[in-house]
Amino acid sequence: MMFEHADNSPILKLSEDETWKLIEGTKHGRLVVTVAGEPDIFPVNYAVNDRKLYLRTAPGNKLAELTINSKVLFETDGILSEEAWSVVVRGTARILEQSADIAVAESLNLKPWVPTLKDFYVEIEPTSVSGRHFQFGEHPEREI
Repeated sequence: MMFEHADNSPILKLSEDETWKLIEGTKHGRLVVTVAGEPDIFPVNYAVNDRKLYLRTAPGNKLAELTINSKVLFETDGILSEEAWSVVVRGTARILEQSADIAVAESLNLKPWVPTLKDFYVEIEPTSVSGRHFQFGEHPEREI
């Protein structure tokens, strides 16, 4: 995906559609949850359907923390030799319990990274998305 930076600015704020194209084209990210004011971050793989994120998990801290506080952040990025991008999704997570919801998640063919049982599906409904694209370069000289 090519991005046009205005006025040679090294940072470009992405549109919502550009941001979703990046989210849909990537399969890994980091999920941030917070309980009692303490943040926790987990690397995850994910799938996208209808502008919602889906992931699988097993019993443990991630699942427990999602049940305590469903407000989450999700971040994914890409880094190349001369450019990078970063996307942040704010949203609400819910553990899928209804068979119709689980069937949607299962249709995405989301496989765990490691050979462990991950029997719980989580859906993240975004409340906002933001993205930025960066062009790398030398540190500019300060004008006097």
